[in-house]
Formats: sequence, C-alpha cells, structure tokens
Amino acid sequence: MLIGGGEFSFGETREVDEFLVRNIPSDRKTIAFLPTASGSAEYAIHLGNYFKEINASLETINVPIYRGRDSRRLKNLNHILSAGMIYVGGGVTNNLLDTLRESPAEIAMRDAAANGVVIAAIGAGAACFGVHTRDMHTPASARPALGWLAETVVETAFDPQNDAMLRRLMSLQDVSLGIGIPPKTAIAIRSDGSTTILGAGSIAVFRKP
Repeated sequence: MLIGGGEFSFGETREVDEFLVRNIPSDRKTIAFLPTASGSAEYAIHLGNYFKEINASLETINVPIYRGRDSRRLKNLNHILSAGMIYVGGGVTNNLLDTLRESPAEIAMRDAAANGVVIAAIGAGAACFGVHTRDMHTPASARPALGWLAETVVETAFDPQNDAMLRRLMSLQDVSLGIGIPPKTAIAIRSDGSTTILGAGSIAVFRKP
C-alpha cells in the first residue's frame, strides 16, 4: 500500500487504514513500524494508539532502525519477519534510503511480503518504492530508490498542477511508468499486479510511449 500522505490523527487516511487492517493475516496481529525516514519513535506510539481504535487487538512495535547498524540487528529483523503488517513512516527519503536500501532489513521486508505480510508506506516512505525518487537534500535531483516496482517512479503528495518532479523522474533512462499519489489517497498493489485505489483523490499514471 502506497499512501500519498495525510494526517491519520485527523482521519484523513481512515479508509486506507481500515483496508489495511482488514488485510492483516488473522494469525499475526502485530504492526512493525519503521521510523527510519523521520527518526521519531513517538510516531509509532501515536500510530499504534490510532490503529487500536480501528482494532483493539492490534499491537504496534517501533522497530528502531535509524542508522545502518540498526538494519543488521537480529532483534529488528525478527520484528519485521514476525509482523502481520510493516508500516514505513514518512519523513525524508534520504534518511530511509541511506539506512535501508539493500540492507538486511530491506531483505527481511521483501521476505515478509513474499509470505503474505502487508507492507504499507506513506509520504516519503512510499516514494522510495520505485526505482528512483527525489533527493530531498538536493532540490530537483533524483537518487536510486528501493526498486520494488520495476521501471516505475512514485511521487507522493502529488499535485497535478505541479508535476515537474514526476516528469523529471520519468526522464530517467530505466523508467517507463510514473505514478502520482496525492494526499489522502493510496494505491494497493497485490502480488498478482492487480490494484485498488482508496481515499479522497485521484491517482495520476503516466507511461512513456
């Protein structure tokens, strides 16, 4: 699930979050929250309280991956592999990619996804699942991302009146598809490639000829 942004505390992503909860495996009621992009442990506390309002049986664990060595710790990897949902928080793309890209933690996330675990990401976290994303430390520049979506780039907080960054990402040689996700909106991508759009906005999809 890639979420364009929105404040869960104001109910802006409620439809999306209820969908996520319905799809958590029934035998795994734990949410592993990755604060890597923001560096905030408090984010997990507030998100956990919020998800308990939707389903009181859910437990949210903050997985403290803030730097490279954290992504190798066995305790953190076990939290990722045993969860029913992994939630990648928003923040700064550079923070997330410097720490997670091609790390043991990312490999654990891929293994979890292959075993039916729900992967959710919001804002800058969601933007990192394509092959490239914006470099937040260098405006208008791009950097390699996690690459879960082949030949695809994702721009979150997307504004159709200002699509310059998405077009810039699409100009890169190994990109053929661009997805723009506005706030309060999300796209669920299943393992068979089928999708569901949720939330208040419309998703923009651009293909190269």
